[in-house]
Amino acid sequence: MALKSKEIRVRMAPSPTGLLHFGNARTALFNYLFTKHSGGKLILRIEDTDIERSDKAFEKDIIDNLKWLGIIWDEGPFLQSERTSIYIKYLDKLVKDGLAYYCFCTQEELEGKKQEQMSRGVPAKYNGKCHNLSEEEIKKYLSQGKPSVIRFKIPEKKVSFNDIIRGKIEFESSLLGDFVIAKDLSTPLYNFALVVDDFEMKISHVIRGEDHIPNTPKQILLQEALNLPQPKYGHLPLILGPDKSKLSKRHGTQSIAEYRKQGYLAESVINFMAFLGWNPGTEKEIFSMDSLIKEFSLEKVQKSGAIFNIQRLDYLNGFYIRQKSIDELTELCQPYLPASPAGGPKIDKQKLQQIIAMHKERLKKLSEIKELTDFFFKQPQYSKELLRWKKADDEQIKQSLDILEKLLFKIKRWDKAEIENVLMVEAEQTGDRGILLWPFRVALSGKKASAGPFEIAEALGKEETLIRIKQAKELIL
Repeated sequence: MALKSKEIRVRMAPSPTGLLHFGNARTALFNYLFTKHSGGKLILRIEDTDIERSDKAFEKDIIDNLKWLGIIWDEGPFLQSERTSIYIKYLDKLVKDGLAYYCFCTQEELEGKKQEQMSRGVPAKYNGKCHNLSEEEIKKYLSQGKPSVIRFKIPEKKVSFNDIIRGKIEFESSLLGDFVIAKDLSTPLYNFALVVDDFEMKISHVIRGEDHIPNTPKQILLQEALNLPQPKYGHLPLILGPDKSKLSKRHGTQSIAEYRKQGYLAESVINFMAFLGWNPGTEKEIFSMDSLIKEFSLEKVQKSGAIFNIQRLDYLNGFYIRQKSIDELTELCQPYLPASPAGGPKIDKQKLQQIIAMHKERLKKLSEIKELTDFFFKQPQYSKELLRWKKADDEQIKQSLDILEKLLFKIKRWDKAEIENVLMVEAEQTGDRGILLWPFRVALSGKKASAGPFEIAEALGKEETLIRIKQAKELIL
């Protein structure tokens, strides 16, 4: 029976042990889309039980970039580090009920047993040495300050659950071994704190990556031991690199903050992430957040890994850039534009918008605007060889520049159309338009590839255009 929307409560539960990356962001997005589609509530829980690795800077990065993506939660953020008193109550109950126990084995003992088990080809798990210590022994060791942890006593049984995405999944609990759930009564570890929080926060659905599947039977056994209800589980496919191995830094992937810094737009990242494991079942490829919410369902999430294709992200980002008005795009590009040096060309708002407009179609990410337009802000630097069209010699190039200077000087109405009309007539008469237009482009931009020379000349203005033609002539001499 389907849950009523008011009963649906889903959580995003990132750990602040690193910057927000695509895997966690994709999981957060799918939780968000599922919740909004069903009319439920989304809770943000920061799982900072790993005290040594957790960092407030990472916590801030996660929160800031979720907001930038438009993934907004209804409750939270809640910090596990501030919920210790809640965990103590449940831990104490397990210990008193004999379902968890203190373990005093040293790391050396545990490693030695692990190596011995591996040498025999059997699963490496805790051998239960401290399983049946008497109360007197436990009190004695604790009073002596002997290092210890708290282990959960695994009942031997078959653990199964129906995954929304993958169907029925089964585990033999005997393969798990008694696992550690806390360093002490006030320091719970991941699996235990998660189970308590999911109950306390009334979580109905747990949607997370498939790398968490091995944790699920441990969490179910803890739920049963504490007599807690079991949420529904849905495990998302891994994000894979082009070589179909698990996505990592070696594939060139970066944090969400880094993609944001490079000038990827939030809407393109969202659209891209949505297709990393989900498909609407139609030919439609461009989705706003609202349309994703309307179309999304866990039933359309695939089981197999999703391939990360940066070319696809670049394509989507270029598409969304082209949807922006010139006013909006100019504002977005502003942080990436180079500053004009003292005495350099003056760029007012209207001219800046003109520069952005002529490069709009070429942009895949906002940061590219700097390299594409740097010559508008300072005199270009290039070798005289770049001015050479095919096998033209210095004299031919100088003649072309002389012609350009003479024709451009005479133009009264300085705009793209008039500049093009005047120069194209002359270029056609040469029999090879490149002999005139190639050095014209290079003289203005200093680049092999750029926006059209007529557009550039219009934006630079007549005076600056003639200055650059003159400088090109000096380079040839």
